[in-house]
Amino acid sequence: MSRPHSAGPPIKQAGTKQVKQAVYQAVWRWHFYAGIIFAPFLMILSISGAMYLFKPQIEGYLYKDLLTVSEAGQQALSPGAVIAKTEKGYPGSKVSSITLTNDKTKTYAMSVDYSGSPTTMYADPYTGNLNGSMNSEKTFSAFFKKMHSQLLVDGTWTNRLVELAACWALILILTGLILWWPRNKASVWGTILPRLSKPGSRMFWRDLHAVPAFWVSIVIAAIILTGLPWSGVLGPRISNLADQTHTNVPPFAYSFGAKPESATVAKDIADDLPWATQNLPVPASFASGGYVPLGVDDIAVIAGKQNVLKPYTITLPRGETGVFTVSTVHDKPGTDATLHIDQYSGAVLSDVRFGDYGIMGKMISWGDLLSRGPSVRLAEPTARSAGDDRTGIGIDQLLLHVAQTQARRTGSACEAKEP
Repeated sequence: MSRPHSAGPPIKQAGTKQVKQAVYQAVWRWHFYAGIIFAPFLMILSISGAMYLFKPQIEGYLYKDLLTVSEAGQQALSPGAVIAKTEKGYPGSKVSSITLTNDKTKTYAMSVDYSGSPTTMYADPYTGNLNGSMNSEKTFSAFFKKMHSQLLVDGTWTNRLVELAACWALILILTGLILWWPRNKASVWGTILPRLSKPGSRMFWRDLHAVPAFWVSIVIAAIILTGLPWSGVLGPRISNLADQTHTNVPPFAYSFGAKPESATVAKDIADDLPWATQNLPVPASFASGGYVPLGVDDIAVIAGKQNVLKPYTITLPRGETGVFTVSTVHDKPGTDATLHIDQYSGAVLSDVRFGDYGIMGKMISWGDLLSRGPSVRLAEPTARSAGDDRTGIGIDQLLLHVAQTQARRTGSACEAKEP
């Protein structure tokens, strides 16, 4: 008597195939909806990030008269003399920081609180006269930075929305790679090279989308991941993880004494800080009777003796116990430095260099270079638009200039009006 034929294996194979098909459809839906919902935000991030990437070249053209001197002299004034002349010539102004550079054709950039408005003033280092000033919140780079981080809308929720879009972009990449992965035998065509033999076909459009996306997916993922340490939700958590594991700036990074216990961190008092040192506790100056605060010129000398490479920013102390902060954010993070200096004695209270960073601090510093892009040294333009009033071009003036140029080209009778 013969045994009945078992139907087990075919049923099992059919069940496995159905599960794979269901998973594929679910991944496809996730990929589709992630693209539909977040693609507009990712396009905005791409455009604003690209504009910010070429900030040195674009602002070098727009603000050439502010950033460069008309004629380089033989001997530059001291930074302290330039600050004193600026504060005397503009009553109500208070300089909070000054950026010094080795380039003899560049002006001194000063962050100034001018009648309650955050202002950047540019002074000729040879005469001390101002080339002009700009509202720090209305520059070309500030406009696109706000677009990149807040979609030009004030408030925390827009920043969170941008971060959510960036995180969903990672899901978009992951699901796309799953859909791209060959389900049969690996083949060069359709995986790493597109099949373009049948223009207009479903296969043509699929390969035109999937294959280039595969090639750029690693770069896009790297750019997103290197930007997350600066985000509003994940950023503090990444920084806290690095601090707790001593892979950001370990305790022995401090040159003098134990780690300072302070509720104030470096990013609260200074700009132009490397990521790894933004949350460093700030030590206090020892204010004893009879001590006279040092000047910016003294701090510049100390920075030179400590081998801090220019360009660097000197942030002035706040209050009697405040400290001078010398900070650098160079194109190559290996030369970055952050120093806190006692405003009375000139003692270097903390000195943190790139070599002192832990593994996460170093990785994120190099990742930041990838995210914001190295400053590509293109030939700087030698001409600017006529009619510059030497007070800086904000984004509204830039748009007005573009509108007026287009009107002249088309011969329109309508003139662009200033907003």
